[in-house]
Amino acid sequence: MQLSDFDYFLPKELIASKPAYPRDQSRLMFVDRKKGIIKHYNFHDLPDLLNKNSVLAFNNSKVINARLFGVIEGMRNVEILLTKCLDKDKNIWEILAKGAKYLKNGSVIYFNNHKPILDKLYAIVLNQNSDGSRVIQFTDIKYQKLWMLLPFYGVLPLPPYIKNFHGSEKKYQTIYAKNQGSIAAPTAGLHFTKRIFQNLKSKGISMEYLTLHVGLGTFMEVRTENIKDHIMHEEMFEINKKTAKALNKAKSDAKKIVSIGTTTLRSLESSTFIENGKTVLSPTLSPKSTNIFIYPGYKFKFVDQLVTNFHLPKSTLLMLVSAFAGKDLIFEAYSKAIENKYRFFSFGDAMVII
Repeated sequence: MQLSDFDYFLPKELIASKPAYPRDQSRLMFVDRKKGIIKHYNFHDLPDLLNKNSVLAFNNSKVINARLFGVIEGMRNVEILLTKCLDKDKNIWEILAKGAKYLKNGSVIYFNNHKPILDKLYAIVLNQNSDGSRVIQFTDIKYQKLWMLLPFYGVLPLPPYIKNFHGSEKKYQTIYAKNQGSIAAPTAGLHFTKRIFQNLKSKGISMEYLTLHVGLGTFMEVRTENIKDHIMHEEMFEINKKTAKALNKAKSDAKKIVSIGTTTLRSLESSTFIENGKTVLSPTLSPKSTNIFIYPGYKFKFVDQLVTNFHLPKSTLLMLVSAFAGKDLIFEAYSKAIENKYRFFSFGDAMVII
């Protein structure tokens, strides 16, 4: 399939620049794959739309303050995004940067802090990668100390299409975010409120949690015209024994596994295998990497239903939902979403695909 097959036109005014308030007042499109039906609701209706024999799986990763500002020799301003720790012992990181052309091997970046603390933070550029990223090393500071300093030096890395957002950074975190490590929010979870969790519990629907730290694999653009030539960046995920046991029992009891977001889905599908004709979700005994790329033609092994936002044109996320629901039905749903002025992308509205 070609990259152009996943393009569509979106009016700029439909790109959400702030979240709905309250969170569960966002709109919710209901998509029935078997019947080809598309209906319109609000997100707080989700518990009523799900079968009571459902189990919801969430990604509880928390976004870190991975966007830092600094200067290099000559007082040139630079902005970096920490994308992956390559070596904890040596505190070496892969980064993306604005002003990257000025970041040569040996350049020293002095970072700005926005609180009156004494610790100085700087890093040396070690390498320039062919894809435009850089490798840097934070010197005279341990990995654990860097994590303590990030709230003082960094800010949450909001997507570039969110302009002039002045709200609380908490609005770009799910209310159940726990394990730090993501550089973008698992946005399907942003719609959930305490009210929704209470209504889910009242209906007897259980909830389980895993962790995938959102990185470049989720949002890096596809640059190959043949989508099969695209290589996903690796992301780290973890599924503990309790979660795996609960979801395996739900699956064996013929309950519906509802994935809250594409990152949760990719984690579950990455850790599922077939044993003696039975679908089994394997726990990760330690953090595990995945670069699974799901596009039309993929056979889903574990996930039955999906809650997700409306995604960017030509993105791997749009390809994933097209694989899950069928490309024609998804593009029909997106067309209706535009016609009905749904809000798109990270702070936008959602759909549930059954």
